[in-house]
Amino acid sequence: MTGTPRVSDGSSAIPDPLAAYPDPLAALRDQFVITDPQLIYLDGNSLGRLPKATADLSRRLVEQAWGDRLVRSWNEGWLELAGRIGGKIAGVLGAEPDEVIVADCTSVCLYKLVVAALRARPGRTRIVTDDLNFPSDHYVLQSAIRGAGEGYRLDVLRSPDGITLPLEQVEQSLGPDVALVTFSHTAFKSAFVHDTAAVNAAAHRAGSLTLWDLSHSVGAVPVALRESGADLAVGCTYKYLNGGPGAPAFLYVRRELQDQLANPIGGWMGQRDAFSFGLEYQPVAGIGRFLTGTPPILSTALIEPGVDLVLEAGIDRIREKSVRQTEWLIRAWEGRLQPLGYSLRSPREAARRGSHVTLGHPEGHRITQALIERHGVIPDFRAPDCIRLGVAPLYTSDQELARAVEALEAVVTGRQFEAYPSTRPGAT
Repeated sequence: MTGTPRVSDGSSAIPDPLAAYPDPLAALRDQFVITDPQLIYLDGNSLGRLPKATADLSRRLVEQAWGDRLVRSWNEGWLELAGRIGGKIAGVLGAEPDEVIVADCTSVCLYKLVVAALRARPGRTRIVTDDLNFPSDHYVLQSAIRGAGEGYRLDVLRSPDGITLPLEQVEQSLGPDVALVTFSHTAFKSAFVHDTAAVNAAAHRAGSLTLWDLSHSVGAVPVALRESGADLAVGCTYKYLNGGPGAPAFLYVRRELQDQLANPIGGWMGQRDAFSFGLEYQPVAGIGRFLTGTPPILSTALIEPGVDLVLEAGIDRIREKSVRQTEWLIRAWEGRLQPLGYSLRSPREAARRGSHVTLGHPEGHRITQALIERHGVIPDFRAPDCIRLGVAPLYTSDQELARAVEALEAVVTGRQFEAYPSTRPGAT
C-alpha cells in the first residue's frame, strides 16, 4: 500500500501510514516473539504477545529457581515478588510503589475491594456502576450486594448511545446513600475512557469511595491514580502488560486508606507474622494486608518482563503512538469502511478513547472469521456485532493497520464472510 489510500467523495485524504510518521517504539517490536511475520495481531487488548525475555525467564524459573533451589527460593525473592512487581506496575499507573500489589485474578481483587469499601461506609447501601462495565465486574458486584445484607442495591447507569456515559449522569446518580462508585476506566467494548479526576471529585463530594477497573487501560492509557484522586483500583496484566494468559492481577489502594480497609478474605500471606502460625488473624500494615493465599510464583514472576518493556517505552510515548494509530483507523473507517456498512462504535474524540477501535457490522462475527482464516488478521468479536481492533503500541506497526483495513474491505466487497457460520465458538 503506497501513496494516498482511496477515499469517498467529501472525505479528507488519509495519510499513508507507511511513510507519514517515524515510530520511536519500532525497535521494541523485536523484543517480542513473532513466529509468523505475516500475521496481523490486533487482539493485544485481550492477550498480549509473548516478550522474548519472558520465554527466557520461564526456563530459569523452572530449571533453576524451582528445579535447583527448590523451597529455598521462597527466601531468595519469591516472598517479595508480589510487592516488587506491584511497585513497578505503580510506575505505569501514576501511583506510589507501596500502593500496588499483585494478587489473585481481577475478579477476586475486585470482590475484596468492593466488600472492603462497603464495610468502610456503614449506613450507605448503594453501589453505582454503568452498563459499559465489564460483565464479570457486574457479577462480582451482584455477589457483593447479596452478601452485604438487606437493603443494599446496585444502580446501573445506562449509556445513552452504547458508547459513552456523560459525567452529568454520574453526578445525578450520587447521594448520601452511595458507598461506592465503580467503572471500567476504559470500556471493554467501545473503548470509552471515563474522566477519572472528575468522577473521583464528584464521588468524594458525595462522601463515596471510587474503584476503577484498569484492565483495558494499564500499559496503553495514562491513568494517574494519585493525581486524579482515585481511592481503589484493580486490573489484569495479560493485555497491554503482556503478562501471559491468566496471569495474576493487581490491586491499588490509596496509601491513606490502606489501614482503614479490611481484606474480607483473610489469609496467611496478609498475616502480620505469617510463619508464626498463630490462629488469630492480625493483618500486616499497608498494601500487603490485601494478600490472601500462597501466590502463584511462576505466573507472577512472568509478568515482570512485560512491565519492564512498558516502563522502558514510557506511558506517554505509548499513548502518543496509540492515539496516532487509532486516529488513522477512524479516518480509514470514514473514507473506506463506512460505505461498506461498518459503523463506528468507539468515541471519535481521542481523549475519550482507549487503545482499541470498535467497528460494528451486521455480519461482524462472520467477518471476524474471514479476517482470521483468509487474511491472517486477528481482531476479536464482541456480541452482538462488534469487531475490536486492538492497537498495542509496543508491537503494532502502521503497516499492519494498513493491511488490516484492506482486509476489512475485501471481506465485505467480495462477500467472503458468507463462507462462514454465524454460530460463535467458545471464546471470541
